[in-house]
Amino acid sequence: MIRSMTGYGRAQEMIGGRDITVEFRSVNHRYFEFSARVPRAYGYLEDKLKGLAQTAASRGKVEVSVLIQTVDSPDTQVAVNTALAREYVDALREMGRELGLADDLTLSVVSRFGDIFTVRKSPEDEEQIWADVSAVAKKAAERFVEMRRTEGGKLREDILGRLTVIEGKVGQVEERSPQTVAEYRAKLTARMEELLGKTGIEEQRILAEAAVVADRWAVDEETVRLRSHIAQLRTILETPEAVGRKLDFLVQEMNREANTIGSKAQDVAIAQVVVDIKSEIEKIREQIQNIE
Repeated sequence: MIRSMTGYGRAQEMIGGRDITVEFRSVNHRYFEFSARVPRAYGYLEDKLKGLAQTAASRGKVEVSVLIQTVDSPDTQVAVNTALAREYVDALREMGRELGLADDLTLSVVSRFGDIFTVRKSPEDEEQIWADVSAVAKKAAERFVEMRRTEGGKLREDILGRLTVIEGKVGQVEERSPQTVAEYRAKLTARMEELLGKTGIEEQRILAEAAVVADRWAVDEETVRLRSHIAQLRTILETPEAVGRKLDFLVQEMNREANTIGSKAQDVAIAQVVVDIKSEIEKIREQIQNIE
């Protein structure tokens, strides 16, 4: 099943005391382009997220955003500088003796000296954090891929419908093309009769002229190749791998054949059919720009 390059997937879970949210989103792009939005403290996750994104998409501009909020994980440590605290106690008692004050020092008094405390975050286990984040990210990626498949299915159905229309138009060209030569032959005969009279008409000359025109106006090869491209395009649409570039190439070839038919067939009716064919090809080309 083909996939669209446009997609979105989101997952949120509480793991290890952390509320983790991961979002995948993508838009059209000729190649694979990745960007990540993660908290500064978790910058080391970017490369790992890129690897995960590459398994979910081979083309498109993919952005992954991660939000991590600590809820109840003990991620901080408080350290006491006991040497500095002792210096404060000794200084206070010395001051008390000199001023004749009672020694009423308590723990609560000493704790008021904030500089004896150091608060720092506990060292985090990066591997464990990645394990937690990746568990959520994989679920978001699955939903992201599923949306791209769903959108791809809609594109596939639209393209198949347009290919059927083009095939019908090609059939009209194949039916009309021999008629243009017959009509030219009839006009040529009438013109020569008008100029030379019936007795002076050379049948072989008319046949030779008609043969030259038939060869110059013939579009059999182009219609056969156009039908072949349509068949190939249908086959590729059933391929599970990324096929956007292959489809783009085939559509270019289809347009080339249509242009050749239009330039060779000297007929108003065929010219109008070619306009319709090219219109459908252009619509397919626009849709293919969305396919991975």
